[in-house]
Amino acid sequence: MSSAATMDKYILSKHAAEQQKVRSIPDEWIQRTMNKPDSIMNEADAHGNTHYICTIIEFGSRKLRVVVNPHTTPNTIVTLFFDRRLR
Repeated sequence: MSSAATMDKYILSKHAAEQQKVRSIPDEWIQRTMNKPDSIMNEADAHGNTHYICTIIEFGSRKLRVVVNPHTTPNTIVTLFFDRRLR
């Protein structure tokens, strides 16, 4: 997915697109996390970003964290990663 590609009402930043590729995270897992998260943390960091977290059963039940800047139009996925702090 390119950095300008839309995912429903979201776009990936250049960094997020690079991380998706490096970490081999399928689009479907990102969409699942955005559409049916286990939890949503509003204003979860100093930048006011929203964090979406979802268990990815197919990847050893690890937790995918998708960080979104809700102050952009369309909203921008800033980064995404499997959060080892969460079990």
